[in-house]
Formats: sequence, structure tokens, C-alpha cells
Amino acid sequence: MKLDELSKSGIRRITDYSPYLDQLAGLAQSMGLRQRSNLSHLETALRSHWSLGQNSILSWTPLDQGVLILVVPHYAIAEYTTPQANNLPPRVSPRFITELISGERQLSISQMQKVARLLDIEPINIRLREPLVGNQIETQIIEGMIRKFGINYVPSRAVTLFDIVGFSLLTPFEQMTQLNSLAYSLNSAHAKMLEQDVNIDFARSSSGDGFYIWNRDVGLEASVNLYHFMHIVLADNAIARSKSVTKAVPRLRACFHVGSCYEFHQAEGLNPTTHDFIVGDVTIELARMIDAALPGQILVGDFMASIASHTDTGTLKVDPNVDAVTFLERAQGNLSQLSGMELSGERVTAIKCYLTGESLGGGQFNIRRLTIRDKHGLSRVAFNAKVNIYRETAQPILLGIQDRKLPFPAPA
Repeated sequence: MKLDELSKSGIRRITDYSPYLDQLAGLAQSMGLRQRSNLSHLETALRSHWSLGQNSILSWTPLDQGVLILVVPHYAIAEYTTPQANNLPPRVSPRFITELISGERQLSISQMQKVARLLDIEPINIRLREPLVGNQIETQIIEGMIRKFGINYVPSRAVTLFDIVGFSLLTPFEQMTQLNSLAYSLNSAHAKMLEQDVNIDFARSSSGDGFYIWNRDVGLEASVNLYHFMHIVLADNAIARSKSVTKAVPRLRACFHVGSCYEFHQAEGLNPTTHDFIVGDVTIELARMIDAALPGQILVGDFMASIASHTDTGTLKVDPNVDAVTFLERAQGNLSQLSGMELSGERVTAIKCYLTGESLGGGQFNIRRLTIRDKHGLSRVAFNAKVNIYRETAQPILLGIQDRKLPFPAPA
């Protein structure tokens, strides 16, 4: 039976299916049927130009009766910044491409014309069934659609990596049960944080032996929330391990870092996946760090990031010099919002997170910088992190490794 015949028989046509609108049901439900149908038509057109991942959609501009988009083959993005023949300079600078795939994708008409001229491509006009309404929700949904069918660069993304110790030595059945156990700890931690009104929209991508986890929201608060999320996941795992008598619960090690990355969606059947994937400096650093981490250890990368935050008056400011030590001080400062959380039926009274170091006497400690050398001969600096979670009547949950037990003899 052909698609048109399926449509005539009362079955919804495949081309009318809008997985992205379904994913954003909370936003889309405030729209009328005509507006939803209009956006479904737009998503179908974008998916056609995306062509199973062959192309990337860079930007869009609203028109009176449609949307103007810029579409390039996915390999062309790299070619734009590659030196041309006869030693001619590249057509555009890498910085220009980075700015194009960062932040908001909506351009003005004049900006669209300028970009199209520089890249030597012709904008494509998608005619819609109805004119765009132009409200904030509609624009937000279209921005999400464009991002889903393109590549997105994020200059400062906080990411944590959970790694299952000894994963390759387990049987396939044990690997499956331990991955499921880790996935449950992620979901359990998410639910507990939401109960405390701490918002985190976490995404995950498999590393093979565990998961890369990041907050889809960006900024200082979102990054701090992700750091606390890592604590609650490790605590949930530690409680489960203390009760388990089998190999169903994994032993974990974890790393946290802030750096740049590219986000994208891969093809799944005829549609892009609803799950995000990331790759970049931040994932490379995490992979190198985790190789040196001990079972049960928590490592924090030595980063210097530009992270946005809100002031007391609600205005947005960007601090270009947030380092790991400053970040941890901010993380410790807002831990009070997690007080009252229950872990294994016991109320949390306090949480202390800190970077370890040598005692200076008088209750003072420095912060030890650890040099990690990888198999490629490259070195990087990381910090050893500890987290102590205190509960009303139960024993405290002590996460991480004490500084005196570290095998790293010399500071960086």
C-alpha cells in the first residue's frame, strides 16, 4: 500500500509525523491546531533537506509566508576553513564558522544574505501553510528544530563521566545489569534533585564502560547543579553497593570537567535521534583523566572557563575566568538547597565537597595539583575531590579517596 493510500485510509502519513513537537508537548500544547500543523510541515521539510544526515542546516530567517534556511553538506563545514589550492587562504575563518554554529541560529535577512554570499550557497525558501505567528514559543521550537538538524558548538559545557571499574572483565550479563544499575542511579538522583526544586535537564551518551552526562541548560548554576548531581548519583550507587551481595551494582569512578564541545544528532531510521551526542575538548580530557582515576576516585579537571550567571538583580553576566577552585567554592556555597533530601530513607543534614591537599597545620590544607600523563605522552593537571554526605542517624556517605592514599607523589 502506498503512502497516499495509507493517508486516504485514515492512517497518518509518515511525512506528517513530528517527533520534535511530540518531544516538546509541554510547549506545543499552548498552540492551536493550525500552528502545530504548520510547524509539523516545517519539520517535515527540514528533515527532507537534512537528507538522513547528509546535510547540515546552519541558519534560518522567517519570511512572510515561509522560512529561509541555509543548507550545506556536513563535510563542507570543515572545507570552508581549509586552505584552498595554490596557497590561497580559506574562504572563511574557523572563528566565523564557530560563531555560525554557536548560540541562536535565527538571522536577519541582511545577515542571511551576507552568510550565503561568503559560503557561496543559495538560501532555500520553505513555504509554509500559514504565516508564522512570531511569538517566543514558536521561535523557541523552530530554534530547536534547526539545532536538531545541524551541528552545535558550545564553548563552555560542564560534563561528568561515570566509568564502571573492571567493566571489560565482566560477563555480558553482568555488564548489562551494571549498566542498568548505573542508569537507575542517574534517574533516582534526578528525581531526588527535582524534589528539592533543583532543576537539571540531563542528557547522556554512552562511553562504552559508562556514560557522559551533561546538563542541557548552560551557565554557572546549571554547571553547579550537574556537579551536585554527580554526588547524588555516586551516593545512590554507594548505598546500593552496600546492600548488594552480587555483581549487579557497579563500582564507579568519576571525572568532572568544563570545556568546549560539539553537539549533534545521529540518524535513527529516517529521523534524527531525540538523544544528543557530544564530542570535543571536554570529552577528550575526561577520557584521558578517567584512565588514571582509581576505583572510587573523583577527579576534577583543571579548567578555566567563561561561564554565564545571573546577578541578584536578574541581569546576565559572563565571567571569563572561572577556574576549578573558584567553581568548587561556588558549588559548596549553594549546597544548602540539598539539605533535607532523603537517601535510603535517611534525611541529609549536610554535604561537604572539597578538593584535597596536604595539611598545613592548624586545620588548614592546600590544594594538590595532580599531574596525569596519558598513553600518548601528553600530560594534564587534575584535582582529587572528596564529598562527605551527613545524615541524621545513619553513617555518613564518604565519596572519593583521601589525599594521603593517592599514588601521585609530586604536585604539578
